[in-house]
Formats: sequence, structure tokens, C-alpha cells
Amino acid sequence: MKPYNLPLNNTSKLVASLLIFLLSTSIFAQNSSDFSKTIDSLITINYNTYSGIEGAIRSEKYDTLKMRLLEQKSIDRNYIPGQVFANIMLGNQYRNKSLFEKSESLLNKALTLSRDYNLIDFEIVSLNMLGVIYRRQAIVKEALDYHQEALRLAESQPEINESYLKSIAVSHNSMGNIYLLLKEYDLALDQFNKSLNIEKQTNNKLGLAINYNNIGIIYEAEDSLNLALKNYKISLDYNNQINSKTGKVISNNSIGTIYLKQNKPDLALQTIIPTVALAEELQDQFYIAWAYINLGWAQNELNQLQNAKKNLEKGLKVAEDYNLQSMEIEAKLQLSKLFEKLGNTNQALQLYKEAITLDNEITGENNSQYVNTLRMRYESEKKNNQILELAKDKELLKISLENGKKTAISTLLGLLVIGIAVFAFYRQRRLKSEKQILTLEQDMLRNQMNPHFIFNSLNSIKLYIINNEKENAVYYLSKFSKLIRKILIASTEKEITLKDELETMDLYINIENIRFSNQINYNITVEETVDIEHIKIPSLVLQPFLENALWHGLSAKEGDKFISLKVTKTQPNFITISITDNGIGRAASNKIKQEKLLKQKSLGIEITKQRLENFSKNYTENYSMIINDLYDGDLATGTCVILKLPIIPIVKLKTA
Repeated sequence: MKPYNLPLNNTSKLVASLLIFLLSTSIFAQNSSDFSKTIDSLITINYNTYSGIEGAIRSEKYDTLKMRLLEQKSIDRNYIPGQVFANIMLGNQYRNKSLFEKSESLLNKALTLSRDYNLIDFEIVSLNMLGVIYRRQAIVKEALDYHQEALRLAESQPEINESYLKSIAVSHNSMGNIYLLLKEYDLALDQFNKSLNIEKQTNNKLGLAINYNNIGIIYEAEDSLNLALKNYKISLDYNNQINSKTGKVISNNSIGTIYLKQNKPDLALQTIIPTVALAEELQDQFYIAWAYINLGWAQNELNQLQNAKKNLEKGLKVAEDYNLQSMEIEAKLQLSKLFEKLGNTNQALQLYKEAITLDNEITGENNSQYVNTLRMRYESEKKNNQILELAKDKELLKISLENGKKTAISTLLGLLVIGIAVFAFYRQRRLKSEKQILTLEQDMLRNQMNPHFIFNSLNSIKLYIINNEKENAVYYLSKFSKLIRKILIASTEKEITLKDELETMDLYINIENIRFSNQINYNITVEETVDIEHIKIPSLVLQPFLENALWHGLSAKEGDKFISLKVTKTQPNFITISITDNGIGRAASNKIKQEKLLKQKSLGIEITKQRLENFSKNYTENYSMIINDLYDGDLATGTCVILKLPIIPIVKLKTA
């Protein structure tokens, strides 16, 4: 006789639901009771290390209800390590759901408690986790600051135990991810290898999985797809060993992208589809966005266009809703390809431009130069303060000398000896002061030439070599070497001839013009009455104005681009140098700066003004500088900088 099921009426359904609820409540209460005992043991034993608490709690650290219970009981019994640990775990859960504001609040609370009670290992973990929040949002500056502080603190401990090693590995891995975001692949690989070596030493399979996957990303970015796939599969193997759901989502999505780039969309789709449901289960918005974007990409390659559009738009919405900028870029690039295939070229172009703009904001020069910029700004401010202090000392010595002279007249021989001694002391201090001012001025001069200009120039020349454009490579390498030689010579001299300055600027524009695909027309015009071989000006004084014309005026301009440099002599004691460009103008340039993620104040013009003031002290007349905004009606047509520099009149002898 076959069994059969009686249909449930509404009352039966209600009873069944109530039984299920009571059973689940009973199980949860039992689990909570067991965990409550674990907490009591922790407090009794007074575990005060991060690794100790983590080892005792194990997988229950991912349960937000239990972590809230840990926090409350720790507060009730004034158990600070428990409070900090609970806040870190809760903060990580909010971060994984891309609820960054809540996550940051909890982690800052953990950081404050750690510092107040000198819990060093908890402080290091809190710093690293705060860095991850900002990295997820592509906020490079704050992310790098937190990870560097965590690394410095961990490495400065007298004894580096396994817990500190783990934090050091996390810091290196996270900084590698930041360099990866900035496309500084060599720097990223160095950080990942440092982290990988530590994870091998401690046999941390999760850390090994993460680093192998990140190294695979570098190989993928460099189009070494087979090496990338090999590293992704090693990462997946480790994730399978520890049954990490998040790791499986990451590895399988990474493998899927390689299959797509290898023109294997069927295999890619088969690999990516399971990750969507797994990402949804984890509720990690970053990986949800990534899974849907890769799914849409694969469907687009298989011409499943409507499904592709739906999934790509879903991935884009998640990325925009949770400020996941790297995912937003990828979604817009893939949607651009889809709309191009659908024949909607306007929408495709718009999405592509939005993606490139956002990518440039993340990987732009401001971010990659952040640390160097801070250092230069600090050094320049410090040297300016030193100059001011030296000037004050010099003024005080002058007053002292004058008083000494007056006193010497009325105090006969004894005070005369004192006056001479004061004069000698003043003279020595004055010479020392002038020498220090000169040294500081030269140091500031060296800082004016952006170090990244050298790297960018070499990269541009490298492209000629890679593209087998030997003549261009040799031509520009020759100009680059001449420019570097002139810069090195100029950096040791306070003043150079106007001829040398113009030759150096010509080389500088030629090198920078490579990055503009040689689209900039640059010309130098010198009036016949100007003797450029004998007129002296501060070395490299024109470079900041040309740099501003290039990168603030012309870089965002479409169409014809030109820079004109003219040297004239309207008065015997002055020369006039005008630098004119047909760029977008200062108003539009400032608007672009304000829209960037990171803003920084250029120091080049301010330093140049200080140098010109020192230069003018040797002449009876002062320099002047005027910056004119050029307009055609209401339309900005460029900028003109006019420098009026004092000179010593040159008297030419008449020959018989």
C-alpha cells in the first residue's frame, strides 16, 4: 500500500509553521547558550590578544548576532579586547555588504579602544581593515595611509610573532592591490611577493589563495594569459581546500575572464554562472557586481544580447549604488561594447567616455604621485621656514651691529674692540646665512622638475622601441639625454644665460610633446636687440609656466594646440618674456581640478616667485609677472604669462 500525503488546511499550515519557528528558536537559543559560555571563558581567562580570541571563537566570528552578544557581555564586564574584536568582526561584515559608512564607524571605534588601552595587535588589524574599506571604494590616499601605518606599527615591534606576521602580509597584499589599481604593476608584484613569502612561512592557505589570485591579475593585465590562468587555478585549489565561498567566487570569476579573453565564451559562461548565486548568498555587493558584469560579458560574446544587457545593467546599478568605482568602470566598458553591437553608437561612445574619465581619476597622476607630493610639499615648507628664520637672524644682526657702532664712538678703545668682534661675528653669520639660502634655493629648484616626468618620458621612448620605431627612439633618447644633462648642470648654478634656458625649454617641450603625439606647435621668437648669450636669468625659471600651459591648458583641449614663447626688450633695464597658449583657460582648468578625486596645490609657481624675488634683489628694479586670460567674446581662447625681468644693460664698444 503506497503512502500518501493529506492536504494541509490553513490551521495545519499555521501549526506547522509555529513548530518550525519554535524548533529553530530552540536551536538558536541552545547555540547562543553555548557561545555565551565561550564568552564567559574568554573573560575569565582574560584573553588579550587578537589571535587568541580568534582561535577560541573560530567560525562563529562571522555570525553578527553572536558578535553583538560578545560586544554586550564585554561591555557589561569591562572586557576591552572582546569589545574591540566584536567591532572589528561586525565592521568587516558591513564592509563585505558594501555598507562602508557603518563599517568605518565600527572599525574606528575598535581603533580608538585599541589605542586607548594599548592593544597593539588589535590596532594593527583595525588599521588594515579601514584601509580595505577605502580601497574597495578606490579612495587611494586614505587606503594607502592606513596600510602604511599598520605596516610601520607591526614591523616596529620588538618581537614579530605570528599574529604580527599575518598583519604584515595583509598590509603588503593591500598595498599591492592599491598599486594594481594605479596600474603600477612592478610595484604591485613586489608587494604581492612579499606577502606570499610570509603566507608560505606561516602556511596560511587563505593568504596563499589571495596572493596567487592577485599575481594572476598582474599577468592578465600584461596579456600573459596562460600564466594568469595558472595562478588563478592555484588560487582556486587553495580556496577549495579551505572551502572558502568568497575565494571560489573570486577565482572562478578570474578564470572566466581569461576564458573570455582566450575567445572561449562557452567555457567562460559555464565557469561564471555558479558564482552569481554564490555571490548573492554571501551578500557581498562587490562580488555580486563583478559576477553579473562577467556574466553579461560572456553572454554578449555569445550574442545573447538581451540577457547580456540585463545582467550588465544590474552589475552597473550595484556598482553605482555602493560606490564600487572599479566595477563601475568595467560595467560601462562592457555595456559600451554591447551598445556598439546593437548599433547604438552614441550610447556606446558616451559609456566609453564615462569609463575612461573615471579610470583616469583613479589612476591619474595625482594619485600615483601622492606620497611624493606630500614629501616635496613638506620639504619646501620646511625650507621656506628656514629662509624666514635666517632673514630674521640677519635683521637682528644688523640692528646689533648698528648699536655696536654707536656704542663704539662713546666707549673708546675697549668698546671699539667689542664692536669689531660683533662686526666679525655678523660677517661670519651673514656669509653662512647667504650660503644656506643659496643651498635651499638650489634644493627647491631640483624639486621643481617633477620626477614622474622622467619616468613618463622613458616610458614614451620605450614605446618607440617596442613598436620598432628606431629612428624616433634614437632621436628622442638623444634629446632626453641632453635635457637631463642640462637640468643637472642648471641645478648646480643659480643663474644661466638666456640662451641656455631657451635651449633647455626647447628640449623639454620636445620630450613632453611625445605624450601629446607631437600635436603641439611650439615656437620661440627672440627680438634682434636681445643678447641672449650675455643676459643671465634664474635657471629653469620658465619650466613651471610651460608645464602649466601643457597640462592645465592644452591637455584637455581638442584640435590645434600651440605654445608661443617671445623674448623682447622694451627698456634698457628689462627684458620681457611672454608665454602664450591656446588652451582651455584657467577657469575651465580649475573646474577640472575641482572635479578630481584628489586635489593638490601646485608649488611650482610659488617657488618660482620666491626665486625671482631673490634674483631681483641684485638689481635696482624688481621683476613683475602678469597672467592674462585670453577671450574671444565669452569664449576662453588661452592664457598669456608675461614676465618682466631686470637685467644689467650691455654697453657695446664701437670699433675703429
